[in-house]
Amino acid sequence: MISRAVMPLVAFALFAVCVPAPVGAQTPRPAAPVKAAIAPPVSAAMLAPLAATVRAASSHAPYAAGDCNICHQSADPKQPGPVTRRGPALCLECHDEFAGILKRPHPHAPAVADCTHCHNPHNATQPKLVLDAPRVMCTRCHAGIKEILGSASVQHGALAEGRQCLACHDPHASAVERLLLQLPFDLCVGCHASDALVDAKGRKLQNTKAWLDANREWHGPIAAKDCSACHEPHGGGHFRLLKADYPPEFYAPYDERTYALCFSCHNEKAFSSPETTTLTDFRDGPKNMHFLHLQQGTRGRTCRACHEVHASSQPHHIRAGVPYGSGGWVLKLNFRKTPTGGSCDKTCHQERSYSNRAAGAK
Repeated sequence: MISRAVMPLVAFALFAVCVPAPVGAQTPRPAAPVKAAIAPPVSAAMLAPLAATVRAASSHAPYAAGDCNICHQSADPKQPGPVTRRGPALCLECHDEFAGILKRPHPHAPAVADCTHCHNPHNATQPKLVLDAPRVMCTRCHAGIKEILGSASVQHGALAEGRQCLACHDPHASAVERLLLQLPFDLCVGCHASDALVDAKGRKLQNTKAWLDANREWHGPIAAKDCSACHEPHGGGHFRLLKADYPPEFYAPYDERTYALCFSCHNEKAFSSPETTTLTDFRDGPKNMHFLHLQQGTRGRTCRACHEVHASSQPHHIRAGVPYGSGGWVLKLNFRKTPTGGSCDKTCHQERSYSNRAAGAK
């Protein structure tokens, strides 16, 4: 029998928020699809009542009442005989609300095939008669996700605690692809809407919803509501669950490979060419100011030194200020835009201005 609740699910799909840099956009590469294995069979032992010495977290009401004949041919608890019907048809005789749920555009295959793929029809050590913890249940089928979770040096906290996979996925059926509870962007921003979120090392994470509400110049992936353009939703090997290399420091030596994330969308030549009149407007005449800032040996500024990665109050995602050092002090950029360029004052240097074209030129 299926319980009235949620039965564990598919694996988690989307998350967090997106990443840095302006200039020269290219078409981003699509993410590879995640493959799911065929569900292994559930053994009869897993579906039998728990031993008397094991404490049940949930019990199926007919079983607890001794009404075995609700599902079985006999009312004798010692010899109940086979069930009267196979698959969800038996469960839906009582749990008729799931008939409508399973008609949603994206049903979960195990829920359609047999509720006992995920639920014990008698009692269980988990709530809602679920056979095991959500993450364990889901990765029985989703071997690709299991591999990611086992090898990821950076884990997504949502999968490590609380409802785990169920925080993002409906285990029965959904109106959204990949059994998501909401559209991906809404899921990410819905969780990243607190000032209390911290990473695995206790460092405070941005309240992304509040930031996006206050800053309407959104980075392209954010504007497209595609957090997964930059972030892995389950786990990965890069800082902040990023999908590719990006320097986490304020200063870093320039290497095209360390900016693989940014250059999956942005034209690398806009940052490695000493001079240009076309690749970027951040230039003083033909002198490329991106090149000047990045190509400084070990003191090259990374993108986030000047740009907000999610959203800003100024064009080109220019920051008002950036945290500098470990003491929490915010270095003000004091950027001012002009008709032919702009200037910064009392930041990393005294006032510097640039003009990308002659005054009055179009």
